[in-house]
Amino acid sequence: MLNVTIFNMEGIHVGEMELEESIFGIIPNESVMHDAVINYLANKRSGTQSALTRGEVRGGGRKPYKQNKIDRSRAGSIRMPHWRGGGVVFAPKPRDYSYKLNKKVKQLAIKSALSSKVQNKEIIVVDEIKLENYRTKSIVAMLNALGADTKVLIVIPTINNFVIKSANNIPGVETVVADSINIYNVLNCDKLIIAKEAITIITEMHS
Repeated sequence: MLNVTIFNMEGIHVGEMELEESIFGIIPNESVMHDAVINYLANKRSGTQSALTRGEVRGGGRKPYKQNKIDRSRAGSIRMPHWRGGGVVFAPKPRDYSYKLNKKVKQLAIKSALSSKVQNKEIIVVDEIKLENYRTKSIVAMLNALGADTKVLIVIPTINNFVIKSANNIPGVETVVADSINIYNVLNCDKLIIAKEAITIITEMHS
């Protein structure tokens, strides 16, 4: 039995909830989590770096000076890499850094990350995270009531613009919908505040 305490947004204990041990109670696999984080960051890279090669630099179509009887190098172009204004040797070009990771590895990684949060007591379950208007003070009050004053990831079951935009104004706080949670977001936070309904969604997704 793996039980966690449920709080409301005022930080008051309102009950308990049983977590699925196959998702929130496994032994974290650090190697798999590392591989998943590297994969996530690689897939996020834009790969837009670019420089001009000798053939792409403007100019240099004419031989700068004659080849014989001048006691100088046999230069064929003013755009050679060792000349000022010349091209770049092996110039970097836009490329795709992304690669695929086995689906089972991704599943094990997110389960390991969630389990590590439970074991380290860095997960806080809230019965309902909901706002009726844009009010950053309400989110700040919730964080203070729950004792989450560091880097926080708030997981909500569905898109709620009131919560998302109110939390975006707070440094170190990120909001994500349950079906969009990823390994990097989970491991990059000090506290994981998750709505009760969001846990149900995550459990169904990874069962």
